[in-house]
Amino acid sequence: MNFAPLAEATRGAQLESIHHGAVAVVDLDGKVLYYAGDPHFLTFTRSTLKPFQALPFLRAGGPARFGFTSQEIALMCASHSGEAMHIEAVQSMLGKAGCDEHHLRCGCHVPIRYSIENRQPTAEERFNQLYNNCSGKHAGFLAYCVQHGHPLDSYLDPAHPLQEAVRESVAQAAGMAPADLVAGTDGCSAPNYAMPLSRLALAYARLAQGDKDAEFGDLFGELFGAMTRHPELVSGHGRADLAFMQTTPGDWIAKGGAEGVQAIGIRSAGLGVAIKVADGNARALYPAAIAVLQQIGLLGAVDSTPLASWFRPEIRNLRGLRTGEIRPTIRLEKV
Repeated sequence: MNFAPLAEATRGAQLESIHHGAVAVVDLDGKVLYYAGDPHFLTFTRSTLKPFQALPFLRAGGPARFGFTSQEIALMCASHSGEAMHIEAVQSMLGKAGCDEHHLRCGCHVPIRYSIENRQPTAEERFNQLYNNCSGKHAGFLAYCVQHGHPLDSYLDPAHPLQEAVRESVAQAAGMAPADLVAGTDGCSAPNYAMPLSRLALAYARLAQGDKDAEFGDLFGELFGAMTRHPELVSGHGRADLAFMQTTPGDWIAKGGAEGVQAIGIRSAGLGVAIKVADGNARALYPAAIAVLQQIGLLGAVDSTPLASWFRPEIRNLRGLRTGEIRPTIRLEKV
């Protein structure tokens, strides 16, 4: 496997760890313009896939059928933090589809907001599947099934009509044949797919074009508009995706995924960026992604931007003492 250094961790002034990975920057034809490591590395897309998993619902007119708002469409694409605004929106989506939390099959975890706030839940706090960061996506899945009369209990089965439609849409967005997608199971139990990193970058380049895309047109326009108008719903306060989309409102669309995956689409430049950290450690992901945007000429100094705290984040120990930092080392190659 061909990986390049993306970022390093220091302890004091001394290098302690190096994170390697791969980067692909492509145009709207899928041509690789810049890269690091193997730009075609086969990568599980994880939560970067969510906007494309929403396509069958949008294509069938689901939002109009159930009265989903732009905010609720953004939640279908979200890895949310479990803040009140997220939970209320997911409850609304489920209610409009005649479902409730018990129909979800995503499982339960402690909301992401606790790690962002660097604290633990109290003994009195209780969570259910609504707090799963993927619950918005699953609410959209259930609404599609209700609309089409498909079984609800098995909506995550790869052979379910919903998931067959998802696979077709994902492949179309990435410019691939459905049979060429490598299937796996995501953390929320939904089918997930691996594809060449360059194909993921292409999907985001196209998504960023919104209604200008020749195949998806209004569907990408609806998704792009929802995500960029409501980036706080796509992630949450203190999250990197929010910072990326707040840096250039209405131009960049950003979505991260587990195991060190990040995708960014740039509307004005007609570009898509996809990054994979080889060891899956997200602490390397954001400094590297910011450095990529700088090296392709889309971002200058970050000190006065929402990305400032993500570029060279400090490492602190349990007493709050600064012990080092994460700093980007990536050097893009131009094709």
